[in-house]
Amino acid sequence: MHITVFGATGQVGKRIVQQALNKGYFVTAFGRNVESLIDQDNLNEKLTAQKGYLFDEKDVAKAIDKADVIISVLGGASDGSDKTRSLGIKQIITQMQKKGKKRIIALGGMGVLNAEDNTLLLHADDYPEEYLAVGLEHFKAFELLLESNLDWTFFCPADIHDKDETGIFITSINYAPDPNHFRINAGDLAMAMLKAATNQEYVQQRVGISNY
Repeated sequence: MHITVFGATGQVGKRIVQQALNKGYFVTAFGRNVESLIDQDNLNEKLTAQKGYLFDEKDVAKAIDKADVIISVLGGASDGSDKTRSLGIKQIITQMQKKGKKRIIALGGMGVLNAEDNTLLLHADDYPEEYLAVGLEHFKAFELLLESNLDWTFFCPADIHDKDETGIFITSINYAPDPNHFRINAGDLAMAMLKAATNQEYVQQRVGISNY
């Protein structure tokens, strides 16, 4: 299996890359600053570190050329000024459609999960204002996936902690998990996303996730 990871040097992305390599998969790690992966690339024939610009269609097309599955863990500022999450996923979707690629696992946020009345948590009156701007970016990304013809899965965690995997977490479909401790280790999130990518889990569904 060949996996392309966008956002490969972030706290989740770098763990997806390592976990995928540990399982023997081929990995293309895409990002603006992949220098940290160059030495590893030279030592591991299954890793390709591709430096590129997310908004350059040729760079993105090259990155996904051999991919069986695309994983997008794009980050950026949370104040609403950074449109990487929505515009980046739009570029990835466009290039996937041009190349006939189908499977994408993408990272969103908890606000895009359903509330009890089947509206989105993001639209609740008590949704934290400090998370609203980034929540709207996640929602735009989700809408783009919904409108596509892709086999997408959208992971929607609350706070992500820069810690390795424990293997002890809970997932749920379209709603927040119960119990929900509003946090997930980056390593556990990487583990769940990689498992979904390789096992065809949660196709065209949102996934809530939390550590116990």
